[in-house]
Amino acid sequence: MNKNKLILALVLLTFFVVSFITNILGPLFPSLIADFNLSLALAGFLPFSFFAAYGVMSIPSGMLVDKFSEKPVLFLAFLMAALGSLLFGISPNFYMAMLSLFLIGTGMAMLQVAINPLLRVVGGEEHFAFYSVSAQLLFGAAGALSPLVYSKVVLAIDEPNTSSAMVSTLQALVPANMTWVSMYWIFALISLMMLMLITLLKFPKVERNEAESIGAVKVYVSLFKDKKIVLFFLAIAAYVGTEQGVANFISIFLQQQHGLDPVTQGTAVLSQFWLMLTLGCVLGLILVKFLDSRLVLKLFSVSAIISLTAGLFGSKEVALMAFPMVGFFLSVMWSVIFSLALNSVPKHHGSVAGILCTGIIGGGLASPMVGAIADISGDLRLGMVVVYITLFYILSVGFWAKPLINNKTINLFKNRKEETIQTSN
Repeated sequence: MNKNKLILALVLLTFFVVSFITNILGPLFPSLIADFNLSLALAGFLPFSFFAAYGVMSIPSGMLVDKFSEKPVLFLAFLMAALGSLLFGISPNFYMAMLSLFLIGTGMAMLQVAINPLLRVVGGEEHFAFYSVSAQLLFGAAGALSPLVYSKVVLAIDEPNTSSAMVSTLQALVPANMTWVSMYWIFALISLMMLMLITLLKFPKVERNEAESIGAVKVYVSLFKDKKIVLFFLAIAAYVGTEQGVANFISIFLQQQHGLDPVTQGTAVLSQFWLMLTLGCVLGLILVKFLDSRLVLKLFSVSAIISLTAGLFGSKEVALMAFPMVGFFLSVMWSVIFSLALNSVPKHHGSVAGILCTGIIGGGLASPMVGAIADISGDLRLGMVVVYITLFYILSVGFWAKPLINNKTINLFKNRKEETIQTSN
């Protein structure tokens, strides 16, 4: 097989692994709260530990890639993820969980920065759009699979008699009353396997184009003085805060309000949330070919607000359908906000992308705020007002964004009119 094809397969696999590890926080949330006896506000600091690493490491990771190339950064990233997973697997407690999640988050941030330019080179510039979409679909598929794997693994470990060597090993490694810790041993194994693959493969040299180049510190200082950049940074933070604010509390909400088991029924709904988010990307790709991306953002934002309201205040049957639909309507927000931001500046696109990725820290800020309000009020629905605020901010982007370049759309009516004129002539 062509060496570039092997690297391409590795990059696509990395997208899958990043999502599989990142999106396990939601399913684990109820178990973390119960076993560590945490308030919702304190529990919210666990995703904060993970996403704070994105805020700290996104820009430095780009500089590391520029200096040392992709392979050493990928190796270091999976080494951090393996170390974080092993530390918590060996010593499962709240403080170790925070350290572990920060180390894993650091690894995931480094991976996100390194693999996109690599994907362009190994896949070919002419195929970059296709492979980018493929990577996002794999990312979504892993997000949907992760909760289901968690549920299956925990249920298997709880069975006293098993013929599976892997399950028997996990039973010996994890405390009997904390079977969910087994996921961290699985993460460690996955990370170590990825380290072996990276070591064995020879990576091509990546020549970064202007859009991917990383600027000096003074460039970032000047960009942060630009009001537009700050507003788009906040929009990315709002999006990730919305995504994680919903995903982390779905299982807990369904348990508290409707008495559903978080390990089985809650994880099933969460899996559907990520699956619908993936399917929504496909519809979004089609819509932005026919409509202005700002209009698409407005339509999906309003629909997400309606779906969230139905999930929080509707019956159990309505909630089971509405929460996955929230994921469906969140699907286009990241890509639309990101493209609007890059199309709103004439230069320094690589540095702007680094600033926007730093906004991923929003995923860690929303959860403690939701939890704190829920603890004070005694009602998780009231805590979710934080998510309404972030959604309304995302909706506002559709009104104030003024890109220098609009997304190219297909005007069917114009084409038909031209055909009619040609026919009449």
